[in-house]
Amino acid sequence: MTPRMRPTPERLSAAAIVLGLLLPGASTRAQDRAIDVRRSVVRVRVLKAGLFSILSHDHLIAAPPAEGHLSTSSEPEVALRFDARALRVIDPGLSPDERAQIQKIMEGPKVLDAARHPEIRFRSTAVEPAGVGSWSVQGTLTLHGQTRALRIPVTLREGRFCGSVTFRQTDFGITPVRFAGGAVRVRDEVRVEFEIAAAES
Repeated sequence: MTPRMRPTPERLSAAAIVLGLLLPGASTRAQDRAIDVRRSVVRVRVLKAGLFSILSHDHLIAAPPAEGHLSTSSEPEVALRFDARALRVIDPGLSPDERAQIQKIMEGPKVLDAARHPEIRFRSTAVEPAGVGSWSVQGTLTLHGQTRALRIPVTLREGRFCGSVTFRQTDFGITPVRFAGGAVRVRDEVRVEFEIAAAES
């Protein structure tokens, strides 16, 4: 786990600005607001690779947050939890049967192993300003039973925290799926795109 960084006036100010934009009446005093899971959108893009990648498909996966919160105190924090069993393959170019097959592979022991590792978690360790309406959020992602550090650029747009981050499956002990001796496979890198909204008071 990455050690928690000592809070500074700049980091506390950044967190106060974030919550002040999202929450009416927010101030530098401690605040805690739940994530609105119904209005928050998280999607995962897994791209094809390999000599015969033209025969395979890029994959789009919906990853709805199960719960989460935003808080500001002496140590500002953003936390999100996902249920790995709730992730859904939504590839628009595939038939229902093909989506079901990919769904089974994704949930199975070769990828998420959702039966053994049902929870996916992100927790911030630092929030730093990166320009007007933008922040750099450092935190840890726990996936497939392993935890790694990530730094995520975040922008506030229309009342939502928006951004994306790319990481390697192998960093979390997941071997990218391969077929035909590796001639058809998915890339190690996956891209997560998100729009996170705070619950209304």
